[in-house]
Amino acid sequence: MKEQHVAAGAIVFAGEALVDLAFGAGGELVPLIGGGPFTAARAAARLGADARFLGRLSTDRFGGQLRAALADDGVGLDAVVSTEDPTTLALVELDDAGVATYRFYVEGTSAPGLTEAALPDDAAVLCVGTLGLVFEPSASTLEALVAATPEDVMVAVDPNCRPVAIADEAAYRARLDRILARADLVKASDADLAYLRPGTAPATAMRDLLAPGAAGVVTLGAEGALIVAGDAEPLAIPAPRIDLVDTIGAGDAFLGALLSRYDGEAATLHAAATFAVTVAARTCERAGSSPPTAAEMTA
Repeated sequence: MKEQHVAAGAIVFAGEALVDLAFGAGGELVPLIGGGPFTAARAAARLGADARFLGRLSTDRFGGQLRAALADDGVGLDAVVSTEDPTTLALVELDDAGVATYRFYVEGTSAPGLTEAALPDDAAVLCVGTLGLVFEPSASTLEALVAATPEDVMVAVDPNCRPVAIADEAAYRARLDRILARADLVKASDADLAYLRPGTAPATAMRDLLAPGAAGVVTLGAEGALIVAGDAEPLAIPAPRIDLVDTIGAGDAFLGALLSRYDGEAATLHAAATFAVTVAARTCERAGSSPPTAAEMTA
């Protein structure tokens, strides 16, 4: 695939890093590092962007693995908060088609306990979503961070809804609506939109989430993606055909790739989303959440 221009400025991915426990071929549990913002940050960094991770990392062994993976991929750690709390865990189960479902173990663990967050001075983009907007106190902390973000910093939101983890649905929806009112870019899957706006077509549901002037990208799994922006008709982007291994981290890889190539200008959104569809597809060809590098994308 032809190399594309990398978006300028630091992209800050705020939220959780955790360990997925997946069942191996023999029924054993295999630990896989993950978390939505964590994986998106790694994807963006692997693709050449200046990516930073903002969140809590434990000092335990799993936390060390998470920190090392970020550093190895070139993700900036200046906004990381260290904690003695154990690393947050998720149990991952794959169906016969390789599609993942999750159950989370969060009480007293690292990810939810974020109480203070500061945006680096050179930030060009702040991206929030997933469990960071579900569990307290991190949800209130990130909402306050979004509200305080300067107008010249792009705010991107990926709801990445996990209904099984949402105890207070009304509070979650209200918080998400407040954050979406500040968002310049929204990325959501068709499953997210089915939860947030049940019974509504994906493009219509996305329009309902967008603030005036914002753009949206809907991911459709094997069907690719839709760009929803302004009054224009939704623009479909097909996905390449692949040999699926699993879908773990595919949506997060899409997000990291999208932000690595999108500079906030409408003219770059189509190319960025097309690139992101291909990155997500390549991620699905590997076990676990392991996005491709820029070199792999151009090979």
